[in-house]
Amino acid sequence: MNGRRLWAIVLKELRQMGRDRVTLAMIIGIPVMQLVLFGYAINLNLRGLDAAIVDESGTRASRELVMDMLATGVIEPVARADTPAELVDMLRRGEISVGVAVPRDFERRRIEGRELVQVMVDGSDTVVQSAAVQLAQMPIASPTAGAAAAPGRVAPIGVVAFYNPERRSAVNIVPGLIGVILTMTMVLFTGVAIVRERERGNMELLIATPISRAELMIGKVLPYAVIGLVQTSVVLLLGVWLFKVPVLGSVLDVYVASILLILANLTLGLLISTRARSQFQAMQMTFFVFLPSILLSGFMFPFAGMPRPVQWLAEVLPLTHFLRLIRGVMLRGASLWELWPDVLALLAFTAVMMTLAIQRFRKRLD
Repeated sequence: MNGRRLWAIVLKELRQMGRDRVTLAMIIGIPVMQLVLFGYAINLNLRGLDAAIVDESGTRASRELVMDMLATGVIEPVARADTPAELVDMLRRGEISVGVAVPRDFERRRIEGRELVQVMVDGSDTVVQSAAVQLAQMPIASPTAGAAAAPGRVAPIGVVAFYNPERRSAVNIVPGLIGVILTMTMVLFTGVAIVRERERGNMELLIATPISRAELMIGKVLPYAVIGLVQTSVVLLLGVWLFKVPVLGSVLDVYVASILLILANLTLGLLISTRARSQFQAMQMTFFVFLPSILLSGFMFPFAGMPRPVQWLAEVLPLTHFLRLIRGVMLRGASLWELWPDVLALLAFTAVMMTLAIQRFRKRLD
């Protein structure tokens, strides 16, 4: 063992890592990213759940109870409804996570000690369902059978969980797994596509052909789109067969939502491929995309618990919009037409990424 030769190799590796900007970014960027995401963005104590309130009683006591519920900070009214049926429709469309319905006979129920308010929860997200249960444990002072109850008495508030009353985690996880698997594989496959052509020497042949940049990029995407649909079918069939995950909406809508995510991820992978200099760099850059996607999209941690700036960042990620689509279609029975904002977001993302990838690609070896 020669110390000088050993030091020469160590020095050579350090200099090479310094010249590799992607590797240097990962050395510093990954710890910083994980620290910021887990320390600042991830919050399991949910507050400010999107809600709508229907107060059919309109009495002073009912308004006070609603104000007490809002004071907990668990829910935040973001929409308006006139009937409980409208609350159910808004839950199905994903416009709200919690609906609060105060019945007309609120005062009679209050005197008799019966259930005062019904809280409707989107049970497709088990974390949101658990947070909404806190409303049922809110202490109030209400008269019972003509006598005043002691302060701190728990309000008889009923919680109804739609779409997953059994609170099975598989019902929430399996639809999201479709998006996670497609994000990981599709970005990676196309992320190394152009780089692989250069490393194998096939770029010279492509340069000599009359094929345009757009034709090359689209031709790279289409085969992987078929692979993505096969992966979707495998996860969907196993989820229904092994875990009894329901498909309340149209199966066609499930596949349309999947192809939207597939195209979005493939075009993102192509953009990465035009920037990376080697397959290893492409895989490194793919990891930078995959880590925020799985943490900020709402798959592992509740979206409602994140700070507003982080939520704005998460809106850029295709997986965030796909999770809303796939859970809305499979678990709530909604149609893609009712979830059109997320459909447009995925289409816009695909168009922007494909345009950037075509502009960045040059049919040259340098």
